[in-house]
Amino acid sequence: MREFPSSVRSVRFGVFEVDLRAGELSKKGIRVRLQGQPFLLLITLLKQQGEVVSREELRRTLWPEDTFVDFDHSLGTAVNKLRDVLGDSAANPRFVETLPRRGYRFIAPVVAVGESEDIPVAGDAPPDRQETPASDLLEARDHDQVDLGAAAGVRLRRPLLWKISGLTVLLLSAGFLILMLLRSRPPALIRSLAVLPLENLSGDPSQEYFSDGMTDELIAELGKIGNLRVISRTSVMTYKGARRPLPQIARELNVDVVVEGTVLRSGNQVRITAQLISAADDKHLWAKSYEGDLGDTLALQEQVARSIASEIRIELTPHEQAMFKSAKRVNPEAYEAYLKGRYFWNKRTTESLRRGIDYFNQAVEKDPNYAPAYAGLADSYALAGDWQYGVLTPREAYPGAKAAATKAIALDSTLGEAHISLAWCLDGFDWDWESAGREFTRGIELSPSYATGHHWYGWHLAALGRHSEAIAELKKAESLDPLSLIIGADLAEELLIAHRYDEAIKQSRKTMNMDPYFALTHYVLGEVFVQKHMYSAAIAELQKAIELSPGSAAFTANLAYAYAVSGMRDEAVRILDDLKNRSRDALSNAPEIALVYVGLDEKNQAMAWLEKAYAERFNPGVLMRPAFDPVRSDPRFEDLLRRIGLIR
Repeated sequence: MREFPSSVRSVRFGVFEVDLRAGELSKKGIRVRLQGQPFLLLITLLKQQGEVVSREELRRTLWPEDTFVDFDHSLGTAVNKLRDVLGDSAANPRFVETLPRRGYRFIAPVVAVGESEDIPVAGDAPPDRQETPASDLLEARDHDQVDLGAAAGVRLRRPLLWKISGLTVLLLSAGFLILMLLRSRPPALIRSLAVLPLENLSGDPSQEYFSDGMTDELIAELGKIGNLRVISRTSVMTYKGARRPLPQIARELNVDVVVEGTVLRSGNQVRITAQLISAADDKHLWAKSYEGDLGDTLALQEQVARSIASEIRIELTPHEQAMFKSAKRVNPEAYEAYLKGRYFWNKRTTESLRRGIDYFNQAVEKDPNYAPAYAGLADSYALAGDWQYGVLTPREAYPGAKAAATKAIALDSTLGEAHISLAWCLDGFDWDWESAGREFTRGIELSPSYATGHHWYGWHLAALGRHSEAIAELKKAESLDPLSLIIGADLAEELLIAHRYDEAIKQSRKTMNMDPYFALTHYVLGEVFVQKHMYSAAIAELQKAIELSPGSAAFTANLAYAYAVSGMRDEAVRILDDLKNRSRDALSNAPEIALVYVGLDEKNQAMAWLEKAYAERFNPGVLMRPAFDPVRSDPRFEDLLRRIGLIR
């Protein structure tokens, strides 16, 4: 049985702390009644955090041989009492995990608190409260850090120790050190990682935006490492609140290790606790806790990311090392508004995008030099002007997005997300394809695991007719965000654009299996069926898309196109008239109306409406769709593409 070093006076996990000398448990500083066998059980499990403690070992520790008890009943009672006090459960354990017929394991991160300055400090804890991970103390990776005898649980009486030769002591110490290093060493080649949603320990549901924001920021920090594939937030957030076995999650996300953790905010004080777990064998590799005030949160996040990179033995480039040392203090009110902005931006609804813009504007008002807030504002404007959301017209949205992205880069040129947002604006509104390509490349260099960067870059390449490269980028985005519905659907649409129809159907089915109620997947599948002349199936899919997302001009126009090319001209004209009636001065639905006219084989009308779209600075991505193939050889269409810059 391992023992805590004598310099450790207490042990912390979550909101709990055990005073080893007083033999007391407290929760948020308030003493909790836990005595006798349940308390001894807790101490025993804490000493071997992350490892299975067998039932036989617990019997020997909690009930000596001369004690007569019903062991099974007594152990069950002790475990239940401990779980009641910790607010834990056997079905969804946060602290004590049951391994049937084997024993129990303490699975939460554990931090030992010491008094001696010889104990290393975790993060930037004050000198009078120095901390180091319990796993580091117990596993003794550095022989100068912890007494090896204590770490290995060896209790040698002093007279006996004197009788052992110096060589024997050296060999024993070396053996223990090698054993501990081998036991704690993570898999040799760790190249992929997922940060699971950090748990909000505040007990206040209104603080969920804060824990979600911490998750996002940690993903972004780790995503700067070029040799590490980091799963994007869209995919990991599907596991929020889910108590699935970690090996299963790792298989579903195709990663080597996962990061679990908690966030506790009290006023302006923040504590982040993280643990690194090997996916293959569910083994805890590392755990650490970091504390600071809200203004230092950026530095705390970078410390966590840097520690994880060190643990998995990823070699950072000089540029990556510099980025991890560049954290600045941020105005706490600005940072809080920024996190709320990201929280609503990630919801991707019309109303949430408006609220995201409001919060990002609040953030830049509180701190005009806070670059990430401008990057968030750029992202919000960019999506608000996209056809899928229609919050703002392109003329309203894209200039604001471009200005915000440019400001973010001026304040911090290392923000990969800001370069990606600027590239999106240069593509969709300025039609400056060459400059956009440079910004996409720079953004991906700075944030190689940013799935949105690869996603939007894929569309950039598709617009230029570089379909093989576009598909490769979208597949890269999918590998970084495997549960993202929008990326899955857009990959299917690019396969459609590349005229790889069977592959597009297969990809659409794959995405639909994740969520059969995602409208865009039905829309893309309907487009594919039209090109394969499967008109009944196409109409059914497009009607389903409209049912799931009423009011989409793009969905409605494609249904009219399907009616037109299938010979149902009256139905197509009825929808066409409705689209014209829904037009307004700011947003005329010109590209959608042009599409219907292509289906009706009225090319002059189609080109007239495309010229109107050109004057409105529409996003020319719509012209890539195979539905426009009938007019692709028209000299007027070629001239339009030339003016937009898509052909020379």
